[in-house]
Amino acid sequence: MQFDYTLQQDDRAQVGLIVLQADETVEDDFRTLLPDSLNVLVNRVPSGLDVTPATLKETASHLTQAARLFPQGLSFDAVGFACTSASAQIGSEAVADTVRRGTETAHVSNPLSALITACKALNISRLALLSPYVESVSEQLRTVLQSAGIATPIFGTFAEAEEARVARISASSIEHATRTLCQDAPVDGVFLSCTNLRTLPVLKSLGTDLQLPVLSSNLVLAWHLWRLAQPETAPQSPLDMTPHSL
Repeated sequence: MQFDYTLQQDDRAQVGLIVLQADETVEDDFRTLLPDSLNVLVNRVPSGLDVTPATLKETASHLTQAARLFPQGLSFDAVGFACTSASAQIGSEAVADTVRRGTETAHVSNPLSALITACKALNISRLALLSPYVESVSEQLRTVLQSAGIATPIFGTFAEAEEARVARISASSIEHATRTLCQDAPVDGVFLSCTNLRTLPVLKSLGTDLQLPVLSSNLVLAWHLWRLAQPETAPQSPLDMTPHSL
């Protein structure tokens, strides 16, 4: 028996997300942070077992192909590349150009450009920066932030080179490191870097205790993509994204 059918238009804002193969965290965070009015589609790119400037730069060669694997004919309101350190190594403009070769999108973001936008919205110019990776990986990130007028006078690291272990770093370890890092620190904000680091459960308590804006890669990226894709409903700052999670 054959049935007739009608077609239904999806009126939600369309958001694409390109994630590293090793990332176990960002998709779950996005489900927590973003409203149902955004339709988030995810593709992945290969990533190295160890995190180095070289392996991060290598992800650039896969971005266009990952973007091509989104549904054909779909036009995105915004596409995000979910890797903070790789975005610093590749450059935000290069990330955007490479993604646009593979799919049609009005906007492209990444955690680094999202962080810069968030810092401007919150008048943050001095960040305490916590990274899971060895210090050499964060050097370029700090350089790019400095060029955007955001100093990182306080820096801490878990010195982890293996990506698979990053998602296993405990919330208590993140809290302890952040509190220690920010003790008497001359900063007006905190950034917990890496989309694979499980920071979401501790952001609110850290912000309350430290009396500082505490931002993370997934928080600022989700906020920026929401703002780009659906500005009429997006919060004014990432710190206002409380209804879903924080």
